[in-house]
Amino acid sequence: MQNGFGQILAKHEDDGFMPLSEHLSLVALSAETIARNVGLDVSSARKGAILHDIGKVSPVFQNTLRHGYVRPSGFIFRHEIASLFFLSLVEENERNRVLEMVVAHHKSVYKDAGELGLLDLDDLEDSFTIHSKGFESWSPIALGILDTLGFTVHEISIEEAKENYDYAVSYCNNIGYGYSKWRGLLMEADHMASALGNLTVGELKKSFIVPDLTFYNRRNDLFPLSMKKSESDCKHTIVTAPTGAGKTDFLLRRCKGRVFYTLPFQASINAMYDRFKTDLKGTNAQIRLLHASSGMKLQYGKWEERIMQRHAGASIKVMTPHQLASIAFGIKGYEAMLVDLAGCDVILDEIHTYSCEIQAIVLRIIEILVNVGCKVHVGTATMPKVLYDRILAILGGPSQVYEVALPEDELSLFDRHEIHKAENFAAVGKDMDSALQKDQKILVVCNQVKRAQELYSSLKAEYPNIPIMLIHSHFKRKDRQQLEEILTNRYSAGHKACIVVSTQVVEVSLDINFDMMITECAPIDAMIQRFGRVNRKRTRQSIGRYKPIYVLYPHSGKEVLPYKEEILRESYDVLPDNSVLEEKSIQEMLDTVYPDDKFMNIDYSGVAFKNGKWVIKKLRHNAKSVLMDFLDMNSAVCIVESDVETYRKGNAMERSAMEIPVSFQSIRFNDLQVIEKGSYPFVVPDLSYSYDKGLDLGHAKPEYYKHFEFL
Repeated sequence: MQNGFGQILAKHEDDGFMPLSEHLSLVALSAETIARNVGLDVSSARKGAILHDIGKVSPVFQNTLRHGYVRPSGFIFRHEIASLFFLSLVEENERNRVLEMVVAHHKSVYKDAGELGLLDLDDLEDSFTIHSKGFESWSPIALGILDTLGFTVHEISIEEAKENYDYAVSYCNNIGYGYSKWRGLLMEADHMASALGNLTVGELKKSFIVPDLTFYNRRNDLFPLSMKKSESDCKHTIVTAPTGAGKTDFLLRRCKGRVFYTLPFQASINAMYDRFKTDLKGTNAQIRLLHASSGMKLQYGKWEERIMQRHAGASIKVMTPHQLASIAFGIKGYEAMLVDLAGCDVILDEIHTYSCEIQAIVLRIIEILVNVGCKVHVGTATMPKVLYDRILAILGGPSQVYEVALPEDELSLFDRHEIHKAENFAAVGKDMDSALQKDQKILVVCNQVKRAQELYSSLKAEYPNIPIMLIHSHFKRKDRQQLEEILTNRYSAGHKACIVVSTQVVEVSLDINFDMMITECAPIDAMIQRFGRVNRKRTRQSIGRYKPIYVLYPHSGKEVLPYKEEILRESYDVLPDNSVLEEKSIQEMLDTVYPDDKFMNIDYSGVAFKNGKWVIKKLRHNAKSVLMDFLDMNSAVCIVESDVETYRKGNAMERSAMEIPVSFQSIRFNDLQVIEKGSYPFVVPDLSYSYDKGLDLGHAKPEYYKHFEFL
């Protein structure tokens, strides 16, 4: 090994030449910026950042970064363990902070998935001997790098290195419960500097900017919430109002810091991201989008924008509760998210539309947000009283929560739908024909993808001259992105007759406006949300005008999934028939269908926070499978067989574009091949997928493969 520091690499030479000293410097700048903005000690942050990868100087590790290196079977070397040998260079009052930054920035210290954490390896064999191989020859180089980066250094003997190692093992064995802010800080800083490289400094200057939200101070008596004062001494907020009352603006007026904005579905957060970009154009607010398909959404933006979207310091971050769920389950990286979240404003919009599983997680998330000092603002159009009361209690009760709702006289101005109950889809045929003859736009909503696909095919045959599209969750992500844009910009915005067949993906916050809806019966809160896609544009002329909603009699047996048959029948019964749906009556309907305080219990070993306290030990995390098993929703992905080679060779964004999200349970027993790259996707036959219909699970079976072997 040469003595020049520039020859000591930070990452594999095939991934671009990055000297270790340069990487440590960039991570240190990132850590200092984050620490300064989240209230952590800047000196400790810098020292931990510089020390975290210094173990990479070892020739054992440097060899792994060279072109053509083949890792031998049973190879064990964790650079973060070798970095611990230099702990005594840090003053005692900062040592534990730095230790937490170094020891677990890649692995859980115990019961790591690969059993490569500090305590895992210490239990198995003489880890110190393995990691200190040749220490006397390579430690001077490490000390030289540390010296150039501002450390006060001294020669470290092998005995002192062993003492530092033993101190770290003892500390990790005896550490208490909670989350480590220092681990989270380092993970954020390391990820940011690694992703951005030499662009890090410029991007840091645009981080942690509090957004200027004065745009949302606009007033218009068409939107009654815009006329209500948003100032209150209460820390938190719950706003109950119909779609179109100005709820989003009001929630944003309640925010004073950086904002995390959550909505239930990918389509709705895409729409909200676009809205923020338009509303806040010309300000210095950094708006970021976080979900699996965000790379496609941002593909025409700057590279830095795409790469920065998941990192700390956004002015506004738009996301679904799935991205926040890691903090409830202690999934890897949850400390980094908590460091970014703590003390910020968090908007939980349309909270009532979540499944039982997501609702349970959201309640736990609210508990954690309160615990880390966030200001929580909840928006709802339809929330059962039992859920409302539960959230109110978690937030601290009326003394801590600014509660806002519209009085009955204002609610009556939002009556806009005439409800008609129908036995089946065929019973609505004449009304549908009449609407199309008048150039009206029709939205059809099914509860299952399979039924949506079947109905789409039959409507295409019945109305060959009418534009018809299908949208649901089982499309390739790149196709889904295009379909959302077509839905918003062509079908909803047009003035000609058209039909859109969809599933629940259109329920929330999509700015689409149709003239008529035919929907399968769903839970009452979900249906009210669906209705909001019809007669949505509020004008002075639209007040007092009603448009038709046709609700089909509930299915039975397995056909009711993902809902419960009892809830569907009760929801159908409480709806009016051949009459106007009165907004003032909706709360009574909700409380009739949901009279009991029944919430799914997630108090089991996989949870990280319970009964108001952390029940996970510091520097440890749970496997992602804990969360995926609980959700069982779009927890797996597929790719079509013709995409296999492209997927193997593609980068992360290219792979994501090809992926089709599905429930693991829906695909696990189909005996499909799996590609051990990226997200480990199941391979489905080309025959099972088309651009207009998406994935047909009925043909997602190996007998339809063109070529059986892909591995």
